[in-house]
Amino acid sequence: MNPCNFTHTTFILIGLPGLEATQFWIAFPLLSMYVVAVLGNCTVVFIVRTEHSLHAPMYLFLCMLAAIDLALSTFTMPKILALFWFNSQEITFDMCLTQMFFIHALSATESTVLLAMAFDRYVAICHPLRHAAVLTNTVTARIGIVAVVRGSLFFLPLPLLIKRLSFCGSNILTHSYCVHQDMMKLALTDTMPNMVYGLTAILMVMGVDVMLISLSYFLIIRTVLQLPSRTERARAFGTCVSHIGVVLAFYVPLIGLSVVHRFGNSLNPIVHVLMGNVYLMVPPVINPIIYAAKTKQIRSRVLAMFKITCDKELQAVRSS
Repeated sequence: MNPCNFTHTTFILIGLPGLEATQFWIAFPLLSMYVVAVLGNCTVVFIVRTEHSLHAPMYLFLCMLAAIDLALSTFTMPKILALFWFNSQEITFDMCLTQMFFIHALSATESTVLLAMAFDRYVAICHPLRHAAVLTNTVTARIGIVAVVRGSLFFLPLPLLIKRLSFCGSNILTHSYCVHQDMMKLALTDTMPNMVYGLTAILMVMGVDVMLISLSYFLIIRTVLQLPSRTERARAFGTCVSHIGVVLAFYVPLIGLSVVHRFGNSLNPIVHVLMGNVYLMVPPVINPIIYAAKTKQIRSRVLAMFKITCDKELQAVRSS
């Protein structure tokens, strides 16, 4: 039985509790992070798309990862900046559901792409002679489609489950954006189906992916340790370093945010907000930096782009 005779049509997002006076200035570092994320990920997509020598599974997966990070940060950061700069706290119920779906679906898609990248490294190191036959560009494109479909199908029920709830108590969320756990806690009706399905979806997507990524690296490490030469072992491990960094940048904030949601009710509200913003902004900012620093082909292409730009500017100055 519905205990409410009305339901909220808007929710209230919060910035940084206790730091409202400084939120305006804190938004500038957030804007800088967003600009770095946009420029970095757009650069990766542009380089992989235009450089035919990079049309290989490893770089195509990296291009997918950059596109996902770009979409994930763009779906959330403009509203966060509006909140910090203009105190635009209200968000409509439908817009909140839309933002929630894309955050969860894109996160699940990114998790699937990270698993595919781990599989690519496994085949390249453990079965190098079969790599070209197993992971063709066509197979890589199909994996990308599967990642999008998987993320969408697993998390499409979340907005539908939220819609069945009644929100007639507090409408103040504990983040600067909308996520399922946060909205669910405000409902005054039975949320057990939401809790069960939300946990199941997380375990079936992120949980399974973490186990398979761990298994891939267990097999990779076992194979690498059997190589006779230290140089060969170092080279093989070197091809995995950037991917391991990206995996940690994605899963560590995700696990931290999940722990805060499940067990952090007694924590200061600012912890929830900071963990939420770290989860959203750290991977899109760090991922292109990691790959630019550790991948020679991308690093050299970026440096070449800067050199061409500087040469053009120098010629323009001389001609003027």
